[in-house]
Amino acid sequence: MAKLSVCIEMIFGELPFVERIQAVKEAGLPAFEFWGWSKKDLEAVRRAQDQTGLALSAFCVEYEGALVDSGCRDAFVAGVRSSLAPAKRMGVNTLIVTVGNALAGVPRETQHAAIVAGLRAAAPAAEDAGVTLVLEPLNTLVDHKGYYLATSAEGFQIVDEVNSPAVKLLFDIYHQQITEGNLIANITAGIDRIGHFHSADVPGRYEFGVGEINYKNVLARIDEAGYTGFVGLEYRPSTTSEESLRRVKAALA
Repeated sequence: MAKLSVCIEMIFGELPFVERIQAVKEAGLPAFEFWGWSKKDLEAVRRAQDQTGLALSAFCVEYEGALVDSGCRDAFVAGVRSSLAPAKRMGVNTLIVTVGNALAGVPRETQHAAIVAGLRAAAPAAEDAGVTLVLEPLNTLVDHKGYYLATSAEGFQIVDEVNSPAVKLLFDIYHQQITEGNLIANITAGIDRIGHFHSADVPGRYEFGVGEINYKNVLARIDEAGYTGFVGLEYRPSTTSEESLRRVKAALA
């Protein structure tokens, strides 16, 4: 079964941030992740990692601007470079990349090209550090209206055009169920270009088992395809965090 990573931005949000790591340990999960890193007390996070033995699976690249804007390319590359030192310190091999909202009046092909060029510019530093940048499409129908990159198809196209072992796709199962469906076929066809997964059920972005996605089947097919990385649990608990994680385990049993 794929390794599960708890997004502590959304789960155990009732606890002080660092205490959420111990809660993940007590829930029996092997890893955690979060979004932005620059405003976190990373030394306290590191101590909690050492105490619990948990892996930190991923966090986000932070940068000024949007990757769809070619004028922000240098800022993006600087953001990647500034993320590499804390990633190494925390044992993180995966950095999440978002591209920003679509630019009004700018052709999509121009914005697509800006994303490709920005990732190509940042890829050598990631390669040297042994880190994978994972590009995240988001749904624009419910949660992220105006965001540029919605489909896995365009995401995979960008990954192919960048053509670096350090650039892959973050396939968010929740977002792609809303955007395009056809989950198992799209995942298995692109599995070699996927570096991380996020997950939640649809509708509502709740834990597994309360919506329409058969996560037991989806994750089984991900395993069969040979994926060995993490699947991030990035959902909104419909009950207590502890009970929601028990429901996730029950849905996969």
